[in-house]
Amino acid sequence: MAGKYSDYEQCTDDELIDRLRRGEESIMDYICDKYKNLVRSKAKSMFILGADNEDLIQEGMIGLFKAVRDYDMGRDASFYTFAELCISRQMYTAVRASRRKKHLPLNTYVSLDSGKSTAEGDEKEERTLSELLADRAELSPEELFLDKERMAYLEKSIEEELSDFERQVLDLYLTGMSYGQAAKVLGRDEKATDNALQRLKGKIRKML
Repeated sequence: MAGKYSDYEQCTDDELIDRLRRGEESIMDYICDKYKNLVRSKAKSMFILGADNEDLIQEGMIGLFKAVRDYDMGRDASFYTFAELCISRQMYTAVRASRRKKHLPLNTYVSLDSGKSTAEGDEKEERTLSELLADRAELSPEELFLDKERMAYLEKSIEEELSDFERQVLDLYLTGMSYGQAAKVLGRDEKATDNALQRLKGKIRKML
């Protein structure tokens, strides 16, 4: 980002946004360039929810613009944290809108462990949900067919048994978010989000 952006590189985000709001419109290009890797990283994590990666990147940039517009230097902790929230929220809102009536296949590569996430040192059960959802890479064609049937049953059960809030928490948890991050994206209380996470884990274990 050297050259035309050299005047901005030593500035803090707060200073950049203050100058942008004072009329230096070229700073927006610098902020987009500076945060493009964050947007791409968030798009990659959201990709498992079934959305197109390029569409997610576009939504992420919209979220970044909203972050610049709405950031309150006196209230919000840091622009990076606020931008991360706005980008994630914008992407997830787009994903939900595009597949409102269709639930995702569970991603078996993300740990759905059953340990409480609200306190350090809590014991976790010996087997995680991701371990119960067996790795399918070595299955025969016959086993794969049966496995697809099991996954279809699981998806249908999730759609029927989980509340809308629980499904939203599950969506975000599958992207690798903590319950705290999911709570911020959904605009919900952290305790309520963690409780929903524990409930949905219990329900899914009963389905397996």
